[in-house]
Amino acid sequence: MTVRDPPGVAAGSIRIDPLAPSHPGRWEDAGIVVCHVDRAPVPVRLVAARPPERVTDHFEVHRPGDRLLVLHRLRPDELDDDIAGLVASELSGVVTSAADFERVFTGIVRSTISDPLTAWSTFYANSLAVLRHPREPADPLAPPESSLAGFAPVHERAVAEIRGRTVLDVGSCFGFLPLRLAQEGFAVVATDHTPGTMGLLGAVARRRDEAVRTVVADARRLPAADRSVDTVTAVHLLEHLPAQDTVTVLDEMLRVARRRVVVAVPYEDVAEPVYGHLRTFDHAALHALGERSAHPFTVADDHGGWLVVEVG
Repeated sequence: MTVRDPPGVAAGSIRIDPLAPSHPGRWEDAGIVVCHVDRAPVPVRLVAARPPERVTDHFEVHRPGDRLLVLHRLRPDELDDDIAGLVASELSGVVTSAADFERVFTGIVRSTISDPLTAWSTFYANSLAVLRHPREPADPLAPPESSLAGFAPVHERAVAEIRGRTVLDVGSCFGFLPLRLAQEGFAVVATDHTPGTMGLLGAVARRRDEAVRTVVADARRLPAADRSVDTVTAVHLLEHLPAQDTVTVLDEMLRVARRRVVVAVPYEDVAEPVYGHLRTFDHAALHALGERSAHPFTVADDHGGWLVVEVG
């Protein structure tokens, strides 16, 4: 499998270093301050001036001036990707952009356990365990991104759709799928355009002794040779891209794949901005992409939509 490390790639909309040093029990970035009330002194000067803007089951929110202060007391065993659902549901209208969502999410993990890599390793271990064995059935009406239980069947189907032993995953984000594939014995490369995310995944994979190679890459210009990987996957990536980039990314996947391209997307009536979604898909849209590929393909509806293209 030939995948190059490119000298320069397109950066994401924000750059967060999830492993950057911080004060114990407190994390801050670009006006977002997250404090664990049992692990750090609450900054009195930020909370004394006025009552909290919102108090929920898990959070207390203050807005001193142009800053957003989020207080919480989540436990280490509660650190997993379901934090996303808590933030989306309990802080709706307070955390209104994907950038601030990412900052609050990062702050919750980092403020709960002082050592950065231990905090994230705990997050990964908890999340992967739930993906393998969900605590409860998923809500069939909720989008897969809203819970690990909702995403678990997406992961199971993605693994089942792989052909061959080499896999390039495009838009890996945290990289739960590449880690799962490495555990299953696949030779896997995870790619994402965000350096911080790939640095985090690489560090966690090394601590877990999982053979996942990470590459910072623009999905529109994959640093891989033609027909160099058995299967290329993009699981819940395309909805994050501008519509004009969809065909470009699919063409790149088709160029690199030797046997199969696997695409999964959520079905939404409206793109969910807090998750960074920019467009929606339905069965017909996936079918149109398949027809354009000029290869045999199938489209299926299963916890969202699936486009599988047989390249060779």
